Amino acid sequence: MAREREYNTNRLKQTIDSGGVGVIANGLNNSDMCDFLGHLGFDAAFIDFEHGGVSWSELADITRACELWGMSSVVRVNKLDEAQILRTLDQGASTVMIPHVIIRADAELAASACKYPPEGVRGVAGGRRAYGVEDYFQRANAEVQCIALIEDFEAVGNLGELTGVDGIDVFYVAPSDMAASMGHTGDPGHPDVQQAIERAIGQIVDAGRIAGTLVNDDNLDRFLAMGVRCVGVPWQLWLKQSAETFLARIVARARAAG
Repeated sequence: MAREREYNTNRLKQTIDSGGVGVIANGLNNSDMCDFLGHLGFDAAFIDFEHGGVSWSELADITRACELWGMSSVVRVNKLDEAQILRTLDQGASTVMIPHVIIRADAELAASACKYPPEGVRGVAGGRRAYGVEDYFQRANAEVQCIALIEDFEAVGNLGELTGVDGIDVFYVAPSDMAASMGHTGDPGHPDVQQAIERAIGQIVDAGRIAGTLVNDDNLDRFLAMGVRCVGVPWQLWLKQSAETFLARIVARARAAG
């Protein structure tokens, strides 16, 4: 006898919609790492299809691992492409992060590609997330999340139009690519870049939309005070800091004993 089940809730979307701050664990995340991250309490794990080496078959396993812990999977595709967004969602992604959203038409295509008709143009198919879910298409549309990456200086000037597009859940300001687009490659801390980031976040928040960005322990409070409601944090930084502290203790002990 066939069994029915509920569609998996998008935890990142739920946290933000309920007024909280959604936290994405950024890193070299595979299925085993997501199994580990899941029990720590992150809302979502970041999976990189733009720069990373994740394959389509691996993506399916990663999204399953996230679902075991009720954790969302945020997949950054490598370009704004309707077919790639479709396949990413069919492989189980909770949220799609779309690079280089610059003009209004980009935002409109991104939003529509994430949802089934009549709300969007996503090709109609089921896949594993549909199994046993009676109202799958309605639930998929309700839970899917679209994050537009604001990573080009040109996009900052277009935010008045971009933030008017329905279906974009988060406008995520990306520091490193913003720096590169401004001629400061490798220097996201440059004052001009930081000013552009703050300007972008201010426009997003003032428009009543959700702003996101990459943070660390040093700048978290600053961005939260600006109204950022979705943050990505690179867990490798914590590993690096702990490793340096631990190894320094070993070296100090050896010197003291020598």
